[in-house]
Amino acid sequence: MEKQVLESPEERTFQYQDSLPSLPVPPLDESLSKYLDAVKPFLNQEEYQRTEDIVKKFENGIGKELHQKLLERAKTRRNWLEDWWLNVAYLDLRISTQIHCNMGGPGPYIEHYWPKKEGTQIERACVNIWHTLKYWDLLRLEKVAIERSRNDVLDMNQFRMLFCTCKIPGVTRDSLSSNFKTETEGECPSHLIVLCRGRVFAFDAVHEGNIVTPPEIFRQLTYIQKKCHSEPDGPGLATLTSSERTKWAELREYLIHLDPKNLTHLEKIQRSLFVVCLDDCSPHATPEDYTEVMRLGLVGDPTVRWGDKSYNAIFFSNGLCAAFCDHAPFDAMALISMLSYIEKKIIENDGKWKGSEKVRDIPWPEELVFTVDQKVITEIERTKEWYYQKVSDLQLVNYAFMSFGKALIKTKKLHPDTFVQLALQLAYYKCHGRPGCCYETAMTRHFYHGRTETIRPCTVEAVEWCKSMLNPSDGTYQRIQLMHKAFAKHNKMRRECEHGKGFDRHLLGLLLIAQEQGLPVPELYVDNAFTVSGGGGNFVLSTSLTGYTRFNGSALPMVHHGYGFFYAIRDDRIVATCSAWKSCPETDAEVLCRTVFQCLQDMLQLTVAAQL
Repeated sequence: MEKQVLESPEERTFQYQDSLPSLPVPPLDESLSKYLDAVKPFLNQEEYQRTEDIVKKFENGIGKELHQKLLERAKTRRNWLEDWWLNVAYLDLRISTQIHCNMGGPGPYIEHYWPKKEGTQIERACVNIWHTLKYWDLLRLEKVAIERSRNDVLDMNQFRMLFCTCKIPGVTRDSLSSNFKTETEGECPSHLIVLCRGRVFAFDAVHEGNIVTPPEIFRQLTYIQKKCHSEPDGPGLATLTSSERTKWAELREYLIHLDPKNLTHLEKIQRSLFVVCLDDCSPHATPEDYTEVMRLGLVGDPTVRWGDKSYNAIFFSNGLCAAFCDHAPFDAMALISMLSYIEKKIIENDGKWKGSEKVRDIPWPEELVFTVDQKVITEIERTKEWYYQKVSDLQLVNYAFMSFGKALIKTKKLHPDTFVQLALQLAYYKCHGRPGCCYETAMTRHFYHGRTETIRPCTVEAVEWCKSMLNPSDGTYQRIQLMHKAFAKHNKMRRECEHGKGFDRHLLGLLLIAQEQGLPVPELYVDNAFTVSGGGGNFVLSTSLTGYTRFNGSALPMVHHGYGFFYAIRDDRIVATCSAWKSCPETDAEVLCRTVFQCLQDMLQLTVAAQL
């Protein structure tokens, strides 16, 4: 994605939405042949033969019928995948989505205007919130620049979900509620929610037609903080959003029956612009090591996070910031675009507010006091205990590789993202002695409401190269040849995936058609090859490039014996977050991350040696 100017006067943010192409369904034979290629590294000759027979049978039999039905579905929808994906990837999940699905990460402000400093929490929060509100205003006026890839317009729909959006738990399936409207579409909620010491407050961010200024926000937040610090803690109702989904849905119903006022409060939170979290922790962070603030951003105090909200802005007591988001409504790039705008504004203003100090007579924040009984209080305590037990099992590191970044990699005429992905493949091979099935996100925003497709970086070519790197009798020439082959393969897959020619979403679509028709699950999906290569959400490496900005975020591993590996590639460094579960004896996030950094060096050495 090219770097973008962040405000655009002449084009309207959503003006091309209706002219974007529909999401295509790729030809069946192409998808199946790509699938066969992807499972190869994980099978021996005999297993591969068996899988090949299963795939051929599928292609000429039930697969053909399912594909026809999928084409029919695609005729009547601009995006045949959209509703399905939302349900299958997010809303149908019954596990704690706050723990397993949400994404989050630290703000990079310690690297310039906001080093760690006690007593700055509220003051910095005000400036940050103000720039966020200005971004909301730009979005309402459709003045946020349309993003493009080369010259193609990208779908901007996800940006609508940054504000006034919340997931609502359901007994069997959650739902998504979004109340954002552009100015032309009509009224849009304009209040903020503030969580502090187990209590919930709300205040309007617009007064008499104007956005509240940092000094005015300061007045509101100081009022809230003083009140919370001088009185007993609240019940910490927000904790319930971290429960397993069905449990939270049932408790939410119980709360509503207890007192209809509780529903009014819940709806107020759902409709709010976003949630401001005043967190009492003081995480350590340096530009080389963001581990602690990343950890608290992702799995911090559950009483001051509304896990279902599309955006939680977290402010720690030492002036550090983090973002925490439900993943259902958007992918990380929309969030990162907004955060980059905020950071740019913070830098332009030297981290300060340079406007008027005047404070208008605005209404004080209102506390949303929930009616709770012993059952609810007990559940909150149980959930909190369960949550802390669960997240204490998480091992997470967030380090910066400081030797080089995008600038140097590009002088070698290599794609920076592929460079990191291949280093990860080599590192996994080194640590585990076998290929690691890997999921990398590709974005499909060339298409109407497009979100993601899976790139599978563990290719035959990547594995051949890894083996060569670990074989002492192979020389530089052999290794560099294989490396270039692996690069070419990865780059080709990325291009195909971005242009609707991947195969993972297609295979998912065929399976869902079978399910909708009440047909038995086709053999292809129960074949061992499907699972060992990562299918059905079984990828051992769950990865994503968070872009070429200062923002690095993370989500957790997809499987218990797997890793999450998320990275931002900057001009002079690569910032990576690696996570794993401590209760899995064979994974170690610290070791994998350090090994990736060593492999990045080894790859650079290889390109240097090859040029001699």
